[in-house]
This record gives sequence, structure tokens and C-alpha cells, in this order.
Amino acid sequence: MSDDRARVRERAEAVLRRLAGESARLRDDQWRAIEALVVERRRVLCVQRTGWGKSAVYFVATALLRHGRPGGVAQGRHGGQVAQGRHGGQVAQGHNGGPVALDGSGGTTCGPTVIVSPLLALMRNQIETAARAGIRARTINSANLDEWDEITAEIAAGTVDVLLISPERLNNPDFRDGVLPRLAATTGLLVVDEAHCISDWGHDFRPDYRRLRTFLAGLPAGTPVLATTATANARVTEDVAEQLGDALVLRGPLDRESLRLTVLELPSPAHRLGWLADHLERLPGSGIIYTLTVAAAGETAEFLRSRGYTVAAYTGQSDDAQRRVIERDLLDNKLKAVVATSALGMGFDKPDLGFVVHLGAPPSPIAYYQQVGRAGRAVAGAEVLLLPGAEDLAVWRYFASLAFPPEEQVRAVLAALSPDRPRSIPALEPIVDLRRARLELMLKVLDVDGAVRRVRGGWIATGQPWHYDAARLRRVAEARAAEQRAMLEYAATDGCRMEFLRRCLDDPAAAPCGRCDRCVGPRLPAEVSAPGLAAARAFLGRAGVEIPPKKLWPTGLDAVGVPLRGRISPAEQALPGRAVGRLAGLGWGARLRALVGPEAGDAELPTDLAGAVIEVLRVWAHGDDRWPARPVGVVAVGSRRRPRLVRGVAELIARTGRLPLLGEVSPGATPGSGPRGNSAQRVRALHGAFSVPAPLAAALRDLTGPVLLVDDLVDSGWTMAVVARLLRQAGAPAVLPFALAVTV
Repeated sequence: MSDDRARVRERAEAVLRRLAGESARLRDDQWRAIEALVVERRRVLCVQRTGWGKSAVYFVATALLRHGRPGGVAQGRHGGQVAQGRHGGQVAQGHNGGPVALDGSGGTTCGPTVIVSPLLALMRNQIETAARAGIRARTINSANLDEWDEITAEIAAGTVDVLLISPERLNNPDFRDGVLPRLAATTGLLVVDEAHCISDWGHDFRPDYRRLRTFLAGLPAGTPVLATTATANARVTEDVAEQLGDALVLRGPLDRESLRLTVLELPSPAHRLGWLADHLERLPGSGIIYTLTVAAAGETAEFLRSRGYTVAAYTGQSDDAQRRVIERDLLDNKLKAVVATSALGMGFDKPDLGFVVHLGAPPSPIAYYQQVGRAGRAVAGAEVLLLPGAEDLAVWRYFASLAFPPEEQVRAVLAALSPDRPRSIPALEPIVDLRRARLELMLKVLDVDGAVRRVRGGWIATGQPWHYDAARLRRVAEARAAEQRAMLEYAATDGCRMEFLRRCLDDPAAAPCGRCDRCVGPRLPAEVSAPGLAAARAFLGRAGVEIPPKKLWPTGLDAVGVPLRGRISPAEQALPGRAVGRLAGLGWGARLRALVGPEAGDAELPTDLAGAVIEVLRVWAHGDDRWPARPVGVVAVGSRRRPRLVRGVAELIARTGRLPLLGEVSPGATPGSGPRGNSAQRVRALHGAFSVPAPLAAALRDLTGPVLLVDDLVDSGWTMAVVARLLRQAGAPAVLPFALAVTV
């Protein structure tokens, strides 16, 4: 190493000590990345294991680029020239025209580092980490719109060292058009965290990351770029490096010496919850319990609290303030565990996290490797436990159904957009049969491809030709299916589990770890105590979830000939209802999926579910949150798919409650009972699809109390809302919805 580069490394070591403590030292692979960024001004892709210290690399590089670097390394990769400074000290002409101090004088030399990070949790961790190194960090996000001008002014004044933004911000019209061009022109270092999200071959592709191409194109020549990830196989690495352009790829071994991987195959959700209740206290320190669904996270947290554990649920439905409190409580070891969906994932940094448990397997071993990587960063040993379930496959199928839509649906969206009149997503929903999340994803991909553009007020068509790449989409879908098969193989493998994960990531150094349950035998017992199992069964055996009433019609229905808009009149609304359980729930979920899931046909109501129906009605009648008045009659929603099941439930309720079965609301020739992608499409299909027969209408007019409206499944909730409106218009004083299941 030259003397000049040695002096740069000395300065880098000093910054690291401020960041991580006096005993911290840069490893050679970390120094190589810093050297490439600071001295050579290169574009670098770091594929390194979680806990390797990627954030240390970009914070040290930021400090050196922002406040000068010692030595005489004047001839950079892009030809920066040495010049004489005002006081005789050597400076170099930087990549963006500013002086680069080479004598350690400490003058600010480069613009701010811009870090593109995917999650708010990551942003909060990064800002706190930066402050420890004396680096001033700010963030631009949807929660601080009123601070954008102030932050932009601070950037121009040179007082911001690091700016963190989410990838979604890159295509916000105000940010893209007003902030991004100036920001790109002055950026000193661009950092792309979790860079696997750039690639649609990756397990967590995010179209907004593709907007980085625009950012990269706007950077002055010689601006260093660092992309980091721990979860990129060879194909994803090649794809990301190609998009960065002329990138130095630094790939290290992906073993995590502190992690002890275990899989426990337990026969039922009750056994898995019972196992947690029995053994959670024995797991080291604090940790994370991952679930596949929001419903499972809530149920698991509630059960563990009932068993005396200090836990909290953390999902995409948690508000930001609630997330901040939970994150801080976990960091401070005030919680034994956070029960989380993948919303608590990339970038959350708790070095002493003692365990990660998965209650259900994610659909990709690469995603699994990333999530378990939260554990054991600064402790000698951490437990990593997978508790797979038969119901995992149903969840995987659901998420797979959210992939990029078929070509005819994409063409329908393009045809609905004009080049000069923006359409919002709610305005597109009555026209295009796609769920909102899927529609948003599709529009983002089309935006990146240049076929549409997001502007104030919605989306417009660009008129640019666009090709539906069916072959590539098919290959991506096949890759996803292969990942699911690999996850099943991971659970069943006789070989080393860490080696299996490393091979999935194409790690050439993959070898047996000597720590997992396959290498050294089971470390954790599989037994569930009788009291623990009984408590779990009793908890999961509880029946009853609320069906909230609809109060607003979807936007844009008048554009497709449906004369409904605004608030649903209170005189036409349903009251809050009840269902036995959720399809995605841990308790009744499996039984309900078998009866009313997508593949289920018509059947008689099983005895155990009949008992659950009666129990839900009993609690609804006499519990703390009881119905406002006892129903005086029962009405069934006419079903073409499961008429025997719906009629059987209605008859059971009428017979048990000694109520008259008043009849059923008749489905028309086209009842609109098939699945619909969004609320507007659902209401459009249901409008005019049902009718109230004359005998039923006559019976309703004489009632003095509410009717129970019975159906098998509540998905969007619009069938209940539309039919309840018909019953109210026909004279029913009130409508109490009841169903066997709700989807979420």
C-alpha cells in the first residue's frame, strides 16, 4: 500500500473508532470497499453477510469525502488533477468541480451522501448511527413534507452530511421534478441499501428501485456509488451490477458464525404456540418471532401475553408512532420478543438480538436468510428456529397471485390513460379489475418502462411503445416457484442448514457450519407440555371476529354507470357483524379454508363448526360487545356456489335461536359472485345482481327488530353491504351480518 493510501486508511480507522468504539478496526475487505469509493471514485457492489458492517463502510466513506482525506492520492480513477491550495496545501479537483483536500485540513470537499433505504425502521437506525460518528443526517419522507424546503436549503448550505430517502420518494412528482435533479448534481456519494430490490429476479423486487437509473444518469462523472446487499445470488448480483454500470463487485463468504439453525416439525398451530409458551423464556435475550400474516402476528402476540410474556405485535398495519415505541422497547430489552410480519425486516439493527423464530416458513430461503440475519450480530451465539406449518403453502399461493398481471389487464390500463388528463388509482379501479396494491405495482413497472408517468393528480400515458415481456415474466415466476421448493427442501434436508442457505445464495465458500441441528444434533427440545398445549388449543378454539360495516361507496362508480357515490346512508347501512374466524388465522383458519377457501365446493356444515357458530352467537348476545337488539328473523344470501352450506348455516341459526327463517335474497342470472380485484369492480358486479322476493319483502315490512343476514364468506365485504342495503330498502329495521369466515 502506498504511503498516501496508508494515510487515508489511518483517517478511516479514526472515523470508525468514533462510530463503533476504540476497539473497532476495519477489516481488509471493508477497507477495500472504502478505498474504491474514496480514492478511486468507483461504483461498488458489496454482497456481504448481514452483520459484516456495510453501514460502517458508507459512513466512513462519507466522513472522508465530506471532510477531506489525507495524503497525496491526487490522480483519481476519473482523472482528478492536483492543484495548489490557498495556503500551499495540496488539493485535487474533485469529480464535481469542488476541491478535494489531501492534507487532512478537514475542509468540506464533496456534496452529501444520499442513502436510498427501503424502510422507516432502517432510516431511524441509520440516523442514530450517523450521529455517533459526528455525521449529520436528515431524511425526506411523506411524514415531513413541511420540512422539505428547509432540508433542501440545508443541503445547499452544506450542513447536511447524509440524506436518507425511500425508493418510493424517487417517483414522487414533487420530489422527482423539484428536488432530485439538484440533489443528483451535488451528491458526493450515492448508497443503495438492500440493492437486491433493484432486480426483479430478487426475492423482494421493488419497482421504485428501478428509478435509480434516472438518479445514476444525473450524477456527475466520477461520483462514487455503493450498492449493498446480503441476499443476492449470482443472477441477482449480475443484474444489479449491470444496472450500476462498470461496478467493482466485492463478494464475501455468507456464513454467520453466531447463528445456530434449527427446524422443529410440529403437528398443528396449537403445538407451535404451545411450544413458544413453554420455551420462549429459555431463548437467549430478546428476539423476533416472524409470522406470515398480520392476523397470525396479532393472535400470537395476544396468546403469549396471556401466558405472561412481554411481547408486542409489529405489522404493516401498525402506525408509525406505535412502530417507533416497539422498536425502542426491543432495542432497550424491555420486550422478550416482537411478533412481526416482514414489515420489521431489512435494516433493523439490534446487535445483541438473541433469537429469531419463524412461525411459518417464508416462501424463499433467500428471504429467510435475510430475516434470520437480524440475530447474533454482536453476541457469541443466537438461536434461529423455523416452525413450519402445512398452512404455509396457502399463504405462499396468495402472495404469488399478486404477481405482475396478464397482458390484457395491462393493456386495459394503458387504454384507460390519456397523455393529458391524469387518472388517479381510485378512478382507474372501476375500469380495471385489479386489487389496488397490484394496480399500483403494475403502474410503477410501466412508469419505469416509460409507458406511463406519475404526475400531480394521478397517472398519464406517454404514448411510448411498450412490449409485454411474457417470456421474462414466466421465467421470474418459475424462479419464484423454485424458491418455494427450495424452502421445503431446507426444512427437510439431512445436510447442514447453513450450507444449504449459502448454496441458495451461490456462495462458493459454502461448507458445513458445525453448529446447526443437522451438524451437531438438536439443541432445542421438541416437546410441548400438556398445560401449554391445552392453553394454546383453548386460545385458538375461541371463535368470533367482527365484520365492520361499509360506510363509503368506492370512488368513480358513476363513470361505469353505477349511480352510487359518497357516504352510504345510515338508513341503508348494515350494523357491525360477526364471523367464526379468519381464513388466515391460526385457530379456525385451516378448517375454514377447507370449507370456504378458493378450492372448496359445496358441503354440509361440519359438527365442530356448527358448535362454533352457536358459540359466536351466544357471546354476541351476552358478551361485553353485544348486539344492540336481539334479531327477530334470519335471511340467507342466495349462493350459486355453496347453496347447501349457506342454507344449512341459516337453518341452524334459525332453529337454535327459535327464529323464523324468512327466506333468501335471490341471486340474478349474473350474480357477480366471482372474485373481483378491487372494491369498485366488486360493487359494479353486485349492483343489480340480487333481488328481494315479494314474500320476503312482505315479511320484512312487519318486523320490529334486526334480521341476521347469513353468508359463507366475507371477502371484500361488499356483498353484505349491497344485500343489507336491499333489505333496509325493503323495510328491515336493521341488518346484522353473520358469516363463517372473513378473508383477513
